[in-house]
Amino acid sequence: MGEDESRREVSRVGRRDVVKMLGVAPVLGALEWTGVDLERAARAVARLEPGAQGYAPRFFTAAEWRTVNVLVDYVIPRDERSGSATDAKVPEFMDFMLSDPETATSEASKTGMRSGLAWLDAESGRRFSRTFVDATDSQRRSVLDDIAWPSRAPAAMREGVTFFNRFRDMTAAGFFSSQIGWQDLEYIGHTFVPQWNGCPEPAMRKLGVSHDLMSTRVPVQYGRDEK
Repeated sequence: MGEDESRREVSRVGRRDVVKMLGVAPVLGALEWTGVDLERAARAVARLEPGAQGYAPRFFTAAEWRTVNVLVDYVIPRDERSGSATDAKVPEFMDFMLSDPETATSEASKTGMRSGLAWLDAESGRRFSRTFVDATDSQRRSVLDDIAWPSRAPAAMREGVTFFNRFRDMTAAGFFSSQIGWQDLEYIGHTFVPQWNGCPEPAMRKLGVSHDLMSTRVPVQYGRDEK
């Protein structure tokens, strides 16, 4: 696979693909965390100084921290719409979730993260005689191309596939818990809507439903004592 083709391959798994593949509920389910955990982490990370370079990770080693900062931006890179995973402080989010004693992160999950990062370096070393961070962009992408799509991944890559799936989930959870992520989704939050005109027609067509269909649904039949 040439460098240009490899670049296109991994680049296809961007933030829009992450949303389609995961959705908010599956992310929460896969990561063992509750909405409270995510909110605590998001608030803690938001309090960090913008662009602060002095963050000292509590869970990750120095080498792991370098790898995480590189890898998250392959999952959600910066584009014309919004910033990247590192812009959204996803590595800091991960470090908080893996180190804070009040989150629900299991010891197995922590071990899986360390083992997965070690696997990534080992695989890069086997192929290129260098760590993942020290490899070239095309070399990194060639490794990621083999583990980013579970259905077509080689059997020998199973450990890497398991790690990357979870890492991608965690990256998405961190990104879409941040202000950058909310803005990327165009989430408006608790905003007063003076007039509700129903679901927009393009969205209705995409869902395969119509206002006529919804108005012809059989009414709910309540019990004798219910009104």
